This record gives sequence, C-alpha cells and structure tokens, in this order.
Amino acid sequence: MAIPLPNIRRDSRSYDPNKTIGVAFPLDDKNMFVGTMTAKEQAKSNLLNCLLTFPGERYMLPEFGVGLKKLLFEQNIDSPNLEMKIKTQVAKYVPNISITNVAVSKSDSGETLHILVVYRNLIDNTGDAVQLNFGDVITPEYAI
Repeated sequence: MAIPLPNIRRDSRSYDPNKTIGVAFPLDDKNMFVGTMTAKEQAKSNLLNCLLTFPGERYMLPEFGVGLKKLLFEQNIDSPNLEMKIKTQVAKYVPNISITNVAVSKSDSGETLHILVVYRNLIDNTGDAVQLNFGDVITPEYAI
C-alpha cells in the first residue's frame, strides 16, 4: 500500500522555498544541493537528462536517452532523423514537454557542434529552448 508523503509539492502553485520537487541538472557544484523549485524547472532538467544520456547508460531503462554527445565526431548529421529521435524520446520519457523544433549546426572550423531544441512546456503552455554546445571542452556548455 502506498504511503502519501505530505511534503511533496505536486505543482508550482504551492510554492514553499524549503521544499524542492526534483534534482537539478546538470549535476555540478551549483546544482548539487539546490534542486528544482517548480515543475517547469524540473521539466527542463528532465529534458536535459534525456538529451545527454546515452542509450543503455541508465540502469533498468536501456532505451532511455538520445546520446547527443556521440554526434560530435560524426561527419554528416541526419537532422530529420535526429529530430524524430528526440521527439520520440521526449514523448515517451518527458511527457510534459512538446518539441517544436530542433536545429543542428557546426561551427565554421567544425570543432563545435550546436544543437538547439525549442519546446513547449505543457504545464503552463509556455515556450522555451535549450541550446547545447559540444566542442573542445569535455563537458558541454548549457545555454538555459
């Protein structure tokens, strides 16, 4: 039998600064102990997690993840196929987000890969975007 937890905030309207609703992503020094305060922030965090996780990396969910980092060394990127893969993964694992556009480009030198994901947050029907830049550095830059 499930035991209801009284301190879990189910939506962003019941704001309490002492309660978080999820884990902030990426897990770095800034986000390690902060967490997300609204359902909208958590949806964005879940989207980043889905985009950056390699398929087979997540325990007990071998199909979870897009694995965008592996595209850095590809000569030709099939943008329509990538957009379909992102939309399929997000529809399955992040159902409160609807992808509206995916744009993929490389820098002039070819050393940096730019991926822009534009989406609609179905929680409050607002638009937002995430841009991931993969390049010479080991960890991607997040333009959130």
